[in-house]
Amino acid sequence: MLALFCTSFAFAQQVKGKVTGQNGEALVGVSVTIKGINRGTQSDADGSYKLDVPNNSTLVFSFVGYTPSEVAYTGQKEINVSLVLDDKLLSEIVVVGYGSQLKKNVTGAVQTIGSKEIKDIPVSQIGQKLQGQLAGVQINQTTGKPGQGMNIRIRGQLSVSAGSDPLYVIDGFPITGSIGAMNPDEIEDISILKDAASTSLYGSRAANGVVLITTKKGRSGTNVSFSTFAGIQEVPMRGRVKMLTAEEFAQFKKEYYTDAGQPVPAEFQDPSQYAGKNNDWYGALLRKAPVQSYNLTLTSNKEKSRTSFIGGVFNQQGVVINNEYKRYSLRMNSEYDISDKVKVGFNIAPQYVFDNTPRTDGDRGTGILFNALHTWPVMPIYEADGKTLTLFNRFPASTGNIFAYPNWVRAANELVNETTTLNLISNAYIAYQPIKGLTLKSSFNVEMNRNKFFFFNPSTATSAINVAIPTTAVSIRQNFENLTWLNENLATYAKSIKDHSFEILGGFTQQRFRAEGTRIQADTYADDRLPTIQGAININRGGTQSNVQEWALTSLLSRLTYNYKGKYLFTASVRRDGSSRFGSNNRWGTFPSVSAGWVISDENFLKSIPKISFAKLRTSYGVVGNNNIGNYTPYALINNTVNAVFGNTVAPGAVVTTLANNNLGWETTKQFDLGLDLGLFNDRITFVYDYYNKRTTNLLYSVQIAQEAGFSNFNDNIGEIKFWGHEFSLNTKNTTGKLKWSTNANISFNRNKVIALADGIDRVYGTFHITKVGYPFGQFYGHIAQGVYLNAEDLKNSPQVPGRSVVGSIKLTDQNGDGIITNGGDFDDRVIMGNPFPKFTYGITNNFSYGNFDASIIGSGSQGNQLLVRHIYSTANLDGVFNMVEGVKYRFRSVDNPGKGMYGTTVGGGNVTGIERDWMNSRFVADASFFTIKNVTIGYTIPKPNKVFKSARIYTSVQQLYIFTKYWGGPNPETSAQGDGNGDGGNLSPGVDLSNYPVPRTYTIGINLNF
Repeated sequence: MLALFCTSFAFAQQVKGKVTGQNGEALVGVSVTIKGINRGTQSDADGSYKLDVPNNSTLVFSFVGYTPSEVAYTGQKEINVSLVLDDKLLSEIVVVGYGSQLKKNVTGAVQTIGSKEIKDIPVSQIGQKLQGQLAGVQINQTTGKPGQGMNIRIRGQLSVSAGSDPLYVIDGFPITGSIGAMNPDEIEDISILKDAASTSLYGSRAANGVVLITTKKGRSGTNVSFSTFAGIQEVPMRGRVKMLTAEEFAQFKKEYYTDAGQPVPAEFQDPSQYAGKNNDWYGALLRKAPVQSYNLTLTSNKEKSRTSFIGGVFNQQGVVINNEYKRYSLRMNSEYDISDKVKVGFNIAPQYVFDNTPRTDGDRGTGILFNALHTWPVMPIYEADGKTLTLFNRFPASTGNIFAYPNWVRAANELVNETTTLNLISNAYIAYQPIKGLTLKSSFNVEMNRNKFFFFNPSTATSAINVAIPTTAVSIRQNFENLTWLNENLATYAKSIKDHSFEILGGFTQQRFRAEGTRIQADTYADDRLPTIQGAININRGGTQSNVQEWALTSLLSRLTYNYKGKYLFTASVRRDGSSRFGSNNRWGTFPSVSAGWVISDENFLKSIPKISFAKLRTSYGVVGNNNIGNYTPYALINNTVNAVFGNTVAPGAVVTTLANNNLGWETTKQFDLGLDLGLFNDRITFVYDYYNKRTTNLLYSVQIAQEAGFSNFNDNIGEIKFWGHEFSLNTKNTTGKLKWSTNANISFNRNKVIALADGIDRVYGTFHITKVGYPFGQFYGHIAQGVYLNAEDLKNSPQVPGRSVVGSIKLTDQNGDGIITNGGDFDDRVIMGNPFPKFTYGITNNFSYGNFDASIIGSGSQGNQLLVRHIYSTANLDGVFNMVEGVKYRFRSVDNPGKGMYGTTVGGGNVTGIERDWMNSRFVADASFFTIKNVTIGYTIPKPNKVFKSARIYTSVQQLYIFTKYWGGPNPETSAQGDGNGDGGNLSPGVDLSNYPVPRTYTIGINLNF
């Protein structure tokens, strides 16, 4: 080998040349090597190089951000090469607010994910596809209801009452709703704008971050593709709350009466009679359920027109009985070149969604899953024939059965809870280029939504507890529709002068929203089969109402981007919003930002370090707002349903219910960001780091005022919250040979702290929470439990609840040292006892390919967060009126049998057990750290299947494969709920587990065909 090497170079000839970019500019530091031989040089400041090259060899020219070029040497004395930008690297186009930029030139905190990275995750919602893949973006699936439950928070942003959801922008149109029902197959890529420099062009709506969604456009040539998948869903046994079986429950009841010195009811004298006769009410509501999806995509890219058409059908039967979710969607995007200077485009996307979901979620008496969890397992689900569902329990009151238990299976099957939604998003634009570099664009966008809800509770079933059957039949009909339109007029001018490049954007936008809703509630039907309005005896005036909501927004915006030699970058932008939501004295808000970047890897002192292929520093500062303060909050509102009595005559009247505040405005967030983008080993390893620090002021809050004013509260802008955090993303190409393996990992640390509230107010209470100055938002608030009083001496020497603490009852911490345990009042012993916010969140994705086979594994996790297990106030009620968690078998029964310290004595009734149940304490708080394998996919691409198909690929996948967690409160450590089952608890009361709809594990098989 050495001899051959020496012989080759004995006949080497010197070759010289110049390396330039695609615009003719000299490229400095280009690597020029001889293929297969460890020998080479670099281009100098003029792009020139010289190298001795042996005969019959190949020169390789490579430079960061450009596609490598190979040239065969056949004796030439001069070889000049022009390199083109690498479309997959620094020339990658990143969608930003009101435009796009080269990835290399982006100075804000922007993260983009393409459709190829998430294409084989067969789920109903785009949020499910994004879990674990974005740094600084926490996405929790709070409920398993089809089409619902995705909680998205960018950089932990939150507010007291103005909402925390990001702004969603689809093809440049800021929509008013969510993206939960959007067909994921319509999406081309998603950009997450996280810092103020990236979001400030969205002004008063951008404080919670912005999600930009670009839908599929026409591609080169004509393409037809069809994709489908089908699967089976089930609720794993792992994580389900372990409840007492029928025999165990009967044994508990027997011990309950024995320990109290009372006669044991006949029904529980022999617990063995219930052996093998367990009634699993929770399990009876669950089933294995199918899910199917079909999508047809047609794209065309001709010389002067580009069109795409996507049609989708999605059908998911829920894992709770009688739950069905259907979605039918269409999207057509078209662009036409009228001339060399004029371009027009039209997009239209109608969608129809049908959803029937039983009232599964919510507190006791609201959600049937919670109700089923604590229903006695000795109560039969079916009559003696094993087919007919029971109506309600028949156990006598002498057994401690103080509640009437309807049949929850009957409730799930017979209650109607249907929602039908018709959505339409459409936009049209015209773009004109009068001169080179100048583009004038005007667009008109429309979003329409029509929602119909029908609820019917027949006389034979109910989702409420302690309601006997037959009950009063009730119907609710609710119609809601809204229309949003947006007109935008933008001018963009781009110019390059030698080493200077700049782009100027200016624009004017107008947006208006109007919504109308009506609700009619009726009850007392003669026949459940005719639940019409006319069939009801009574129209419930309190449940019947109508309302109108309107807002308007007028905005001016501008942005300047500049770079020098492509390595010194600067961006400045400003938006000015005029909103009807603000007070008359505070109508307009200004939201500026500046950002800068330095491509250090383009500097000569780094070019000599070939291991560093790319390095860029970014920094930004800006101001954005949150205008989700309500549509009529600044105004004095009037209730016109108040009647007055004059003598013997009742006259209609009106009364002012709230005070006006003409100075009321938006919440303001000022944010600083510092970032580093790094590429190593020719970008085989890429790393992104961001530090952010932001403060939100002018929080919307209902401030208490003196009663002499005639009102109790006054809406005002007060307070301040501080947010800060660190975000890390790492991408590696671990192997690049026949076996390709790449990893994408991220981890984020988000923190918040309340700096100030209103004057004289240092705390705000949630349901089981406190938001207090000096502490993070929404902390769990209650008593610290120390086990139970083990004996008389322990009771005597410990602080007690006067008249209620006994040997074996719960032992709480005396926080103020006064020797008495107090719940509320001036001597309150409640403290912060837990935190729903994680110490950090993280995600990891591994992709593999070998030949025609490919595989991916996606996981996401959260560490240090806690949940409040609210359901144990029922499922650990030691009075025995409900079924209970398995752990109560190890409760305190005597000094000699003290149990495990989690649950106390049953003796003493509610006066004793009520403390443990009703006084919120740390027994309710559980570690909810988790790591979930969200998706595992294995696929095979069929090489050149036949003349009909260009390509074909089949795959199989599993979603929600396994959850690694110590959480004991239920199957979903991501859950969060509020008592009525209609939300996640909000910012003041997050992280409460009410035994929500479980998230299923799904097994699917799919196929993708390209024609």
